[in-house]
Amino acid sequence: MAIQLQINGHIAQITLDAPQSLNALALSDLVHLRKALCTCQDDEHVRVIVLTGKGDQAFCTGTQFNTRLAPSSGFASAALKSREAEAEEGGYTRLIDLSDLEIWKPVIAAINGDCLGPGLELALQCDLRIAVEGATFALPEVRMASLPAGGGVQYLLRAVPAAQAMKMALTGDSIDSAQALGIGLVSDVCARDQLMPYALKLADSIAANGPLAVQAIKKLAAQSSHLAVRDFVAQAHLHWGLLRDTRDRSEASHALAENRPPCYTGA
Repeated sequence: MAIQLQINGHIAQITLDAPQSLNALALSDLVHLRKALCTCQDDEHVRVIVLTGKGDQAFCTGTQFNTRLAPSSGFASAALKSREAEAEEGGYTRLIDLSDLEIWKPVIAAINGDCLGPGLELALQCDLRIAVEGATFALPEVRMASLPAGGGVQYLLRAVPAAQAMKMALTGDSIDSAQALGIGLVSDVCARDQLMPYALKLADSIAANGPLAVQAIKKLAAQSSHLAVRDFVAQAHLHWGLLRDTRDRSEASHALAENRPPCYTGA
């Protein structure tokens, strides 16, 4: 299996494990990736997810196939079916979109090499992105007379300035990790031997916070950032109220009064 899941304490690490194909994913790999993410979301012990690639060449370079649905299954009929049913008929593009999974636990992309096409679409759906020196990023689909089917253009427009996003999408050109840092596509660039230690340190820092609050912040950001001011403030107040009476919120107050680190349980 090209998807490996390890859980250590509050941190889950999902590894795209197909270095022989530069971690390009087959349809079955996308299915297993989605299942691994759901497992992490439903596991109360997991607080942060780190997604990375195997080896020192690529995070993910796309998919291992470039096939269309069988002629007996037209695109329109397949697209109106569930993602799972469409996948059984060979349609994989909707599996790259993870929004339907509602993963509210933070996902950190530890980008260990080339991050191309659907690989960049996966990384763009992570909450934080860090990369090794020398990593490359691109949406090259336009060069094949196509476009990113998993929302890559739109995700990129939300992540970096519009001019930079459109330049990448319209040319298909790649940028390196230094350029990615400069435009805000990644938050940090590390030496190769420091990538996972830094990713896990960042994950630990997040996991030390109130887990319900962390998930609420991610959910609030995803569901209300497009709203008018009055509406997103109302949503923020609602989420604040939901957290106010939790045991973790009470623990935070007691820990502050007692001058000690809080011990959160996610309740």
